[in-house]
Amino acid sequence: MATTYDEIMSLFREVAEAQREVAESQKALTESQKDTDRKLNQLEQLFTSQWGRLMEALVEGDLVRLLTERGIAIADTTTRLKGKRADGGNYEFDIIAHNGEEVVVVEVKTTLRPDDVKGFLNKLNHLKTWIPRYAGNRLYGAMAWLTADAGAEAMVENRGLFSIRATGDSASILNEADFRPRAW
Repeated sequence: MATTYDEIMSLFREVAEAQREVAESQKALTESQKDTDRKLNQLEQLFTSQWGRLMEALVEGDLVRLLTERGIAIADTTTRLKGKRADGGNYEFDIIAHNGEEVVVVEVKTTLRPDDVKGFLNKLNHLKTWIPRYAGNRLYGAMAWLTADAGAEAMVENRGLFSIRATGDSASILNEADFRPRAW
């Protein structure tokens, strides 16, 4: 069967058109995947943010009572204290409980990891510089958590921090009654 030049050219045009349609479909699919990934990322950030706020609210609800029972009579609390450091960086502290003389800074984590403890200690070491209004206060640290990775819970207490476990609809300090926190 002999094929004419016009028939061959027509087949080439059909193949080229099919390739163009496939390329357009691939582009549309890629854009759709990017849009889906962006939306999933936004949902994950929203969930993480809301979960973090829930954990903070759970801990804050019992914090005044817990610290008062430990001999630190707290007057009030501040949540999500944010600001700019002199070096241009930012800081954020989840909960700050204070009474005019003493300040307890609480870092809240869903899952407590050793690196979280190290990072929080670094923040505590700089807090009086970053927030000068607390420079004259006795400062204590606390880490609140739902679950803890290997060794993180012991690390909290060994570094002189209150260890607060969020449980059910409340929170409790796990340190022994005679525990004395490190002061900054």
